[in-house]
Amino acid sequence: MTGHASPVARDFVHAALIVDSDDTLRSRLVPALRRSVAAHERVCLLVGAHVERVVRDALGSLADRLEWGERATSPTRLGFAYERLRRYLAAQHAAGSSVHVITEADVSAEPGSDAPVDRATAHLSYESACGDAYADYGCAVTCLWDSRRHPAVLIESVRTLHNHEFTENGREPNSGHVASADYLRRRSEIPLDAMPPVVDLDVRLVDLDQLTPLRGALRGWAEARSFDADATGDVVVAVTEVATNGLVHGAPPVRLRGWHHRDMLVVQVDDPGGHRIPPAAGFHRPGSADRVGGRGLWLARQLADVVTVHCGESSTSVRLHFPHAGTHGQPAG
Repeated sequence: MTGHASPVARDFVHAALIVDSDDTLRSRLVPALRRSVAAHERVCLLVGAHVERVVRDALGSLADRLEWGERATSPTRLGFAYERLRRYLAAQHAAGSSVHVITEADVSAEPGSDAPVDRATAHLSYESACGDAYADYGCAVTCLWDSRRHPAVLIESVRTLHNHEFTENGREPNSGHVASADYLRRRSEIPLDAMPPVVDLDVRLVDLDQLTPLRGALRGWAEARSFDADATGDVVVAVTEVATNGLVHGAPPVRLRGWHHRDMLVVQVDDPGGHRIPPAAGFHRPGSADRVGGRGLWLARQLADVVTVHCGESSTSVRLHFPHAGTHGQPAG
């Protein structure tokens, strides 16, 4: 079913640019950039080195009239990258400025056949959520995806999550756009992949007093897997927030299991309460008026790389992924 975006989200131009060759960049993106330069419109490109090289070669000296920044998507924390772009757009809006941001997702590496999580698919939830999260800032966002690096089924999903697409005829409305609430709800109904038969941690929680020893267990586990002090702290905070949500908003006992996949730590928190987590929970930064308890899943999404949620008929599961290299860096805060 195709959903309808809210009135605010309809005004937000969120476009997909599907690239299948360098000629596509030259025929679709470069003409749009020329028009923007001629109209004195601000454009900021947050793209990889190859796209930048093709654009600069095609535009020549005009490329220096565009703004260039670091690629928006962190290869290590999806929530961090999403929040970083939101902060940038908010700052432009606060300064009374409008900018067209063209961003290329840094999730191009093909996952191994035994990879514990598909980061590209996980990134699509953020693509969907940003239609609401970025809508108030008056800045258009174009997301570049390369179909040479991703399967056709993922590229088709990318198309449905954008309300516009760059075609040979320029930027056009997308009649097949799927609303964020519909997409995120469907994602939350997909069961998580099976856990390994043997786990490193298996803890049952029935009250908040058990969170203190849980923190100690998580800290020792992460340190034993060579996570440094900051990265260990991120694991402890993120997992504790999710466990707290299970105890407060779900129904005890809450079961926490942790395991490792090579140098990645994975934690799953299950509660049998069956209280559905709102589809957009954790994707939007809580405002100052929000209760502290409402910040837990948002904070978890900042500190872990990928967070996946499954809401079943009688249980709720949250799984967090902490790649060793990915969590050794400054979180969004």
